[in-house]
Amino acid sequence: MNAIVTPSYWEQATQELAEADELLAKLIAGNRPLHMRSRGDAFTTLARSIVGQQVSLKAAESIWARVLEKVGEMSPHDLLRHELPDLQGCGLSSRKAMYLHELSHYFIATPYQAAEWEQLTDEEVIKRLTSIKGIGQWTAEMFLIFFMARPNVLPVDDIGLQRAMSMHYNDGQPISKLKMREVARRWQPWHSVATWYMWRSLEPLPIQY
Repeated sequence: MNAIVTPSYWEQATQELAEADELLAKLIAGNRPLHMRSRGDAFTTLARSIVGQQVSLKAAESIWARVLEKVGEMSPHDLLRHELPDLQGCGLSSRKAMYLHELSHYFIATPYQAAEWEQLTDEEVIKRLTSIKGIGQWTAEMFLIFFMARPNVLPVDDIGLQRAMSMHYNDGQPISKLKMREVARRWQPWHSVATWYMWRSLEPLPIQY
């Protein structure tokens, strides 16, 4: 398992966000010394994101722990040694179990090449990932944030971000994606970092992918 890392830009980002947004300044101060972290493994990041689709963080953590216990070393070959019913027994839906197999086949056929992927724009990464069955816009954005550590990703389709921005910037009322983007203009060029603190305002447990 690769070492856990924190993005090199984190301190600069938090300083600039605190100056630009009073609410974020309070969240940042209240969550020190927590940082966004990634284990730096592309396959694991995507597999964990698939597990986390449309479920709460607590549920995702619980299911992921059972998948790890079942699979052992998380790799495409190890995961494919387990049939779909085995994975469903960990709490995965049949569709998510199938998606994990699809992801495994993709990584075996197309090994991740860091140097190549680093040259891609955020939009190009999303296009490439969403060509894999089971990976949509949200999962691709989680990959950009947590694995590639891209600093300026705003996942407006994320339910947690919608809830947090509704609570903090729209008096608890449903918030449109247009208004989310308008509010987030002050977060440029650190949308990913601001999003992480929005999540922290709802769930104290730090997200790691």
